[in-house]
Amino acid sequence: MNKKKYITIAKNSAKIQISELKKINKIFNKSFIKAVDLILNCKGKVILAGIGKSGLIAKKISATFSSIGIPSFFCDPAQALHGDMGQIEKKDILIIFSYSGNTSELSNMLKYANRYRIKVIGVASKPDSILLKASDVKLALPKVKESDITGLVPTSSTSITLLLGDCLATTVMSIKNFSREKFKVFHPGGNIGNSLLLSKDIMVTGKKMPTINYNKNFREALKIMNQKKLGIVVILKKKFIKGLLTDGDLRRELRNYSKNNSLNKFMTKSPLVVNENMPASKALAIMNEKKITSLLVVSDKDYKKTNKTLKGIIHIHFLLQNGIK
Repeated sequence: MNKKKYITIAKNSAKIQISELKKINKIFNKSFIKAVDLILNCKGKVILAGIGKSGLIAKKISATFSSIGIPSFFCDPAQALHGDMGQIEKKDILIIFSYSGNTSELSNMLKYANRYRIKVIGVASKPDSILLKASDVKLALPKVKESDITGLVPTSSTSITLLLGDCLATTVMSIKNFSREKFKVFHPGGNIGNSLLLSKDIMVTGKKMPTINYNKNFREALKIMNQKKLGIVVILKKKFIKGLLTDGDLRRELRNYSKNNSLNKFMTKSPLVVNENMPASKALAIMNEKKITSLLVVSDKDYKKTNKTLKGIIHIHFLLQNGIK
């Protein structure tokens, strides 16, 4: 086979799925609104369930709900028969995925939900299926064409199921005004967590900052720079930022060096500062653009003032150590 045909086959498969996914609009109806309301008003946990590939999708959607502050976990219907039903309480809601809606393992879970009056959101493609008949909210998936050569392998059907789950989660996020700051609380690790770090999360503060009063001399500034090991000294006047002295400034001025020289002669006046709520990734971009290794951090309220109080210092090493790119 001509290997270029690999690309043709893949593109055709993708084309079919993209086309079939547009059918998702059919499900955005009163039932979808009811499902969102149930999730928003849930006093307990949002429990996801499914068998096979539907189970894998349920696990992913459960993880998404958890990451946006909605208490959630996945419950395997097969394992639920052997004691896991005890995790499900009256104040919880169940979201059950099954493309056919007639998976036999779901029947006992549905009986349990009915017995204890636990609300069920059913997601299936057959309106007359066991799942949708037993559900309080019925989300009927549109019939879709699978994208494989046989038309049998779950491809478009799993994609549209996953899309529906994501749409439920993103709608709930928007209604709850879920912010990047809140997301950082639930997702502090990995590349996503790193991308949400702010300048204030990484900066050094207090006694770790190399600072000196503006009326001190060159020798004292050099001593502090060596002690704090950030390659800079921030010159303050009545707690306000007056200027910045870098190790580069020192090297350039060595020929004119006198231990009693005034700092005012060598320092950079009105040094570059950033807001404490600036994303750390943006701070790194500024450092790379300006070819500097440190930035001074000030508070929101001070950022636009003429006189700024130093709140912290970011060094490029801190950013790189935290995986900021």
